[in-house]
Amino acid sequence: MPSSVPDHMEFPQQDDLLYLNHAAVAPWPQRTRDAVCAFAEANCSLGARDYPKWLGVEQRLRQRLAWLIGEVDTDEIALLKNTSEGLSVIAQGLDWQAGDQIVISDQEFPSNRIPWQALANQGVQVVEVNLDVDDPEQAIIEALTPSTRLVSLSAVQYGSGLLMDMAPIGKACRERGILFCVDAIQILGALPFDARACMADFVVADGHKWMLGPEGLALFYCRREVQPKLTLRQHGWHMIANPGDYTRKEWKVADNAKRFECGSPNMLGVHALEASLSLLQETTMDTVADRLAERVQYLIDGLLQRGASLLSPAAPERCAGIVTFTLPGEDPAATFQRLKQGGVVCAERGGGVRFSPHFYTSYSVIDRALALL
Repeated sequence: MPSSVPDHMEFPQQDDLLYLNHAAVAPWPQRTRDAVCAFAEANCSLGARDYPKWLGVEQRLRQRLAWLIGEVDTDEIALLKNTSEGLSVIAQGLDWQAGDQIVISDQEFPSNRIPWQALANQGVQVVEVNLDVDDPEQAIIEALTPSTRLVSLSAVQYGSGLLMDMAPIGKACRERGILFCVDAIQILGALPFDARACMADFVVADGHKWMLGPEGLALFYCRREVQPKLTLRQHGWHMIANPGDYTRKEWKVADNAKRFECGSPNMLGVHALEASLSLLQETTMDTVADRLAERVQYLIDGLLQRGASLLSPAAPERCAGIVTFTLPGEDPAATFQRLKQGGVVCAERGGGVRFSPHFYTSYSVIDRALALL
């Protein structure tokens, strides 16, 4: 076991709770709880008197999100409700032609499959690529054809935890004039990520997993050059060039990513996610990734010592924060229920039991969860 690490002050440990489920919904840091409580108190006592200050928090959130995905321009970032909405904006916004193809993997969460499959009535074909091969990136690239219009791929697969190298895929797409969309919900907040380095046209991610934020607020990155390619299917007061001029009869769409935000912002979620990201930014993503890697390796070692079979990659370069496993002679559903009864918060995914610690997770939590096996 690595040297003793004190419990993180933002996440006090609870004796009856062993939290290993950040790939689903994460606990909030204390600063996030405090930000939400302060916002609620202000609403009760002052209403919207300080709305200009709220807009300042919203701008800080955009700046933190821009930092999180590689210091992109804040004009390329929109705040949407969730990952599914962001992917649907793309799916419903592009001008599809019968015969167009969309390439995804065979391991995608439904949010990165259903919006594309819903285009079947327009003659669009979804091609699912098997990732259970020695070189999954090359498998994606080899699936590209002259009919391929878009590749939409999770940076980390939710069931297996497979970490993809997005750069060669993005490069291949850019060279062929194919749009590249990254579902980043299982990587942002866990590992460093650079949207420009992987040549992504779109990056979409909800804030309630590794970003340690609330449900109901998501990052939607759309590269500036691509924004005009998306036909807007929702319209409202907030997505125009002059949203504060309520009496103007003529209007035009905003010339930045705010064009995808049709109505009033989720200010409660904004205050929560901004606070959560402030913790990650203060910690730095390199530190977060290093600490998470130590815990993942410790977890893998402990599982293998107990005879578990890993369904997740063991190679460090293929690991993010997800470790999925089975135990010999026991159905995963039974293992999951046994762990649940012992106070472990985890998930049954990808044909096994999925553990997902974070950078702050105490080694004692991991030890106690392993002991239940």
